[in-house]
Amino acid sequence: MIKKLSFSLVALALFNISIYAESFDYKLSPKKVSDNVWCFLGVLEGPSKTNAGAMVNTCYIKTTDSFVLVDSGPSYQYASQAYEAMSKIAKLPVKTVITTHEHDDHWLGNSFYKDKFNAEIIGPKYINDHYKAGDKTRMFRVLPQNAIKDTKIIKVDKTPDKTVKMTIGGEDFEMIPIGQKAHTEEDFFIYMPKRKVLFAGDLAMNGRITSNRHGSLLGQLKAIEMMKSKEYEVFVPGHGLNTGKNAMDDAEKYFTLLHKRILKAIEDGVEEDEITAVVTMDEFKDRAMFKALNPRNVSDAFTEIEFAED
Repeated sequence: MIKKLSFSLVALALFNISIYAESFDYKLSPKKVSDNVWCFLGVLEGPSKTNAGAMVNTCYIKTTDSFVLVDSGPSYQYASQAYEAMSKIAKLPVKTVITTHEHDDHWLGNSFYKDKFNAEIIGPKYINDHYKAGDKTRMFRVLPQNAIKDTKIIKVDKTPDKTVKMTIGGEDFEMIPIGQKAHTEEDFFIYMPKRKVLFAGDLAMNGRITSNRHGSLLGQLKAIEMMKSKEYEVFVPGHGLNTGKNAMDDAEKYFTLLHKRILKAIEDGVEEDEITAVVTMDEFKDRAMFKALNPRNVSDAFTEIEFAED
């Protein structure tokens, strides 16, 4: 009986080891959204053990001698598999990785590109100031072990505080900071003027409700105006499947209506504990994650606007 039990425990241990040894299969397939631009578009839900963080949009831009990457994704394994998929399109190194903001589903893949190519990482100073090697961020807590394995937190190499214009392998890029809290403390969007492609990061989403837990309603409205000032044909949100010219409409309508209704509620004397019952944003109730995220967005916006009005 003891021998049988010991054998069962050994078999179970070996089974568990084999599960963790085999990397999570993200089943990544790039979508061509413009000439020389491919994106991996994530599912319309939050990060989970089932999707292993593949709910974010990450994009490759092919230049004459390398790929430029906008947001590397939630893990080393995701980044490795994304590069493998893109290698079937062109066998090029990744020399430049641009990170749009500090939420870790967008940049924990950076260490793969640093390890494999010594890529230059450009992004928010906030990451360097608030994250260090060994920190267990949200992805470390949520993703399964075979997805998050090998993932490391590394420093950003360049942290611009003003618009940066770059030409890389014949492709022109503008990396534009919002200059105030918007989706997070420090956000950038990326614009390709010749291709008329705009990468919004999480300054805009579609098909789902945004999480504005670290952001500002007024900053979001400023960011939308800044992005609208650019002439684009392709608009890639940080989350969402629509990359067409109207891909920002959802975000613009949501934040504009939210602002208008919060102002009206304050004018009408609505109290903080009543605001989510008064401002419901029901036009968006069919969007993914509405129940989970909308009430807090409304509550936080009320606090921000009330304070600004005072």
